[in-house]
Amino acid sequence: MVPPPHTAWGDAHPQALAPDSAPLPEYGTGSLADLLPTLAAGMGVPGTTAAIPELTPADRNCVFLIDGLGWQQLRAHPEEAPFLTSLLGSSRGGTGRPITAGYPATTATSLASVGTGLPPGAHGLPGYTVRNPDTGELMNQLRWQPWSPPGAWQPYPTVFELARRAGVHAAQVSSPTFANTPLTKVALSGGTFVGKLSGEERMDAAAGQLAAADRALVYTYYAEVDGAGHRFGVDSDTWRGQLMYIDRLVQRLAEQLPPRSALYVTADHGMIDVPFDEDHRIDFDEDWELKAGVALLGGEGRARHVYAVPGAANDVLTCWREVLGEQFWVASRDEAIAAGWFGPAVDERVYPRLGDVVAAARDDVLLIASA
Repeated sequence: MVPPPHTAWGDAHPQALAPDSAPLPEYGTGSLADLLPTLAAGMGVPGTTAAIPELTPADRNCVFLIDGLGWQQLRAHPEEAPFLTSLLGSSRGGTGRPITAGYPATTATSLASVGTGLPPGAHGLPGYTVRNPDTGELMNQLRWQPWSPPGAWQPYPTVFELARRAGVHAAQVSSPTFANTPLTKVALSGGTFVGKLSGEERMDAAAGQLAAADRALVYTYYAEVDGAGHRFGVDSDTWRGQLMYIDRLVQRLAEQLPPRSALYVTADHGMIDVPFDEDHRIDFDEDWELKAGVALLGGEGRARHVYAVPGAANDVLTCWREVLGEQFWVASRDEAIAAGWFGPAVDERVYPRLGDVVAAARDDVLLIASA
């Protein structure tokens, strides 16, 4: 048999991406989980560590989290966001560098990392949907369905709780919708909750909460940049309009900061547009090789947790590597942990929530489940 022209024999089965070649979050030095502990440590809160050395301590700190606004998206749209763009050089203490999301970069995981100051392997929200070891069901950690006791699922105190105990005024300014959700309870509770509907009201309230005490830690949040990206794409007129609006909100807040204040604008994840075709959207439900031996498919399109039927984990890992290994980093649970995807360590209670196989997209692809 003669090989096709210009094709080497070794190219027939290209080597799969190695789990330890994936880009790691900067856990412990510059990740989302390190932001609030660094700010709290600068205010003298016991039990917190200044992990991001570039940040200068301040008596009053405000973190404004814009859902879905990644660093690369902001850099690609300077005309829509002139004020935010003007701040890029001041990022991370004037280094002009971003901090990183943890893995996976999804809202539930990232918000838990922000609020608890812990990586996913510790706080235990390691994906959009993960298996609940007590029930065997997939749990949606954003919507908290099926319901599970929040305190048992995530038992650590939030940074806001630690700050409040130390006499720091802690507050969250967000939509009233989020006042009593389980995700708020496990990730962001511990301070005064101020519910405001409009973005302008939130900025004004956040500035007021900052000024309410000599030491203050305030968190505020805006969701619709993410919503526009999911519904219309990140290069749509709607998304661009949201970016223009959020740029004005950030400036509004910055212009009201009381003395001795610092404002940190960050995000929980970025976003890309994935084309609607078979080359970019791989359908798990139409691929018998990927389905073989799989009991549950968790995670989301670009960050999958794969739960195998008993005894099939090695076969599932081999098959997923053969099918997806050029486009996804495909790792066993233990390989992903050893590579540090979920942080420097994984708690015993969190270990069985992780997939037997974990798949992280490198290319602009999705692994969908149409059925």
